[in-house]
Amino acid sequence: MRDPHEAITRAHREEWSRVVASLTRRFGDLDVAEEAAAEAFATAVERWPADGVPPNPGGWLTTTANHKAIDRIRRENKREVKHKEAQVRYDDPAEPLGAIDDERLRLIFTCAHPALAMEARVALTLRMVGGLTAAEIGRAFLVREDSMTRRITRAKVKIKEAAIPYRVPDADGLPARVSGVLAVLYLVFNEGYLSTSPDADPVRAELTAEAIRLTRLIRELLPQDGEVAGLLALMLLIEARRPARVSPGGELVTLDEQDRGAWDAALIAEGHRLVRERLATGAAPGRYQVLAAINAVHTSARTMEETDWSQVVALYDQLVRLDPSPIVALNRAIAIAELDGPEVALAAVDRLVEPLAGYHSFHATRADLLRRLGRNRDARAAYALAIELAGNTAEVAALTRRRDL
Repeated sequence: MRDPHEAITRAHREEWSRVVASLTRRFGDLDVAEEAAAEAFATAVERWPADGVPPNPGGWLTTTANHKAIDRIRRENKREVKHKEAQVRYDDPAEPLGAIDDERLRLIFTCAHPALAMEARVALTLRMVGGLTAAEIGRAFLVREDSMTRRITRAKVKIKEAAIPYRVPDADGLPARVSGVLAVLYLVFNEGYLSTSPDADPVRAELTAEAIRLTRLIRELLPQDGEVAGLLALMLLIEARRPARVSPGGELVTLDEQDRGAWDAALIAEGHRLVRERLATGAAPGRYQVLAAINAVHTSARTMEETDWSQVVALYDQLVRLDPSPIVALNRAIAIAELDGPEVALAAVDRLVEPLAGYHSFHATRADLLRRLGRNRDARAAYALAIELAGNTAEVAALTRRRDL
């Protein structure tokens, strides 16, 4: 007999975006879709332990959510107009997407409409497609949960008031929308690869898989777009390392300690092929292509010591020109530590204290550098700050071990 609580957790991972996308198409309202989906899952929590897990959990959740949405419309005393509109939406054939017909892709392009500010696009899609909570999204943006909740609410209201259509744009409109969609997918992937929530699994494979799946679909739509190919390559090369990312004891394993024999060779080969294809075009690379190239260098080395750190630093120098953010500067400093030593790297890291004081990886990086310099008391204090700020349980376990060495 299937464990109902485990089945509900799995269904939320696998079915949330499908249910929300289905309801959005039918009712044309993100708020109705999200609330009805949440109510359907709450009903499952009540009924599945008593009634048993249904044979088709996704179908059960979609049907239940539809009933919840209709009940809400009735409660709001708008049944006739809203329900009629819903039936028209539901009964009409789906608008063609061209080569691809995928409701979750439609939902992403709706949430990533250029009428919304970029941060609102990303946050809304993380919520509606990724199923992340406002707290999880807030951690990704380094903002408070209540601020993120308001941002998501405003974005949904704007989509409704502007009557933004639920569809993938035509070929002429695609390029203007793709950058926002790629930003969303990258953040969904990152949340899966290293969850920011202490209440979630340290690695959420369903999110990384969905981000890769959707990026593949966008590549089918835009096969010549360098940044789409770059993001796909980047995801594949990072995902390839996932089997070695967390130890059997639940501790995050850093790149220098990972068993490289456990990496997925097929994903690495595909990622390398995409990187080489983009290099062969001679076109100036964008941010995702440079990040993919950095990861190609890492996954080409048989050991940490054999990594071509001069090439990694040169690629980060190129990335800084494209994306002069403090997080990119922090990652560059980590590479500098391998090339020029921890003292030079620490000086670069300390210059980032103001923008990254609330970012756990800043303190973790600083702690590792201090430890390498023999400044153990300062290192322990930095590790303590990193542990306090980190949300991922596997990362907390690794930081705690390093602090206590």
